Amino acid sequence: MTQKQYSKEEWTARCELAALYRLIAYYRMTDLIDTHISLRVPGDGEHFLINRYGVAFDRMRASDLVRIDKSGNVQDLNFTDLAVNAAGFVIHSAIHQARHDMACVIHTHTAAGVAVSAQARGLLPVSQHALKYYNRIAYHTYEGIALSADERERLVADLGTHRAMILRNHGLLAGGPTVKHAFHEIYMLERACQIQIQAMSGGSELIIPSEDVCLRTATQFQREESEHIIAIAWNAAISLIEDQKASYTS
Repeated sequence: MTQKQYSKEEWTARCELAALYRLIAYYRMTDLIDTHISLRVPGDGEHFLINRYGVAFDRMRASDLVRIDKSGNVQDLNFTDLAVNAAGFVIHSAIHQARHDMACVIHTHTAAGVAVSAQARGLLPVSQHALKYYNRIAYHTYEGIALSADERERLVADLGTHRAMILRNHGLLAGGPTVKHAFHEIYMLERACQIQIQAMSGGSELIIPSEDVCLRTATQFQREESEHIIAIAWNAAISLIEDQKASYTS
């Protein structure tokens, strides 16, 4: 498989998505071959890219990504006999169809993320990272492995207008209009969960900021320069895997 088989726009998207898979591995947010990241094919509202099931995230290449349609059918001639992760299709297709502002969607099963998802109070406002999501995070009740198409409507309804969601007893989900936005969302959410679990493990009473501070801090994350911060944070993260570029862009 070569770059010539795809449009310039799709190949660029594939390279960015492959880099994102590797960054998720770099930051230890993987779960063997499970969990998934998807990206809508640029200029195409009917298809999106998802991982070739079975490829380790730290080995993902642009050519390993599979184009599927909104019904889960493989649309890539290079993978006509390949089945993608069924649960990945159910979760991601539902969001891509309902939320056109979320071109990239990430789902993880990290220890900290699942631990917080199993706590009755969910994500607590105990850190600056967590305050980014104050009144800005959704929750979805666990229904078993996401294999049923019937669950899509409930996933979408629970997500609402948010960009981040905690899947109860399951893990985390985050997304955004671009790869860099999605990465920023999952990184901040994952770090918030890690901090919460470590803070609780100390056994001391946790300090919760006032309501006014929580609300103000959440708003501060939406300030004008946030877009610039997200962009340079992505560039900084990508620099950490610069030595892998020839591989993930192949």
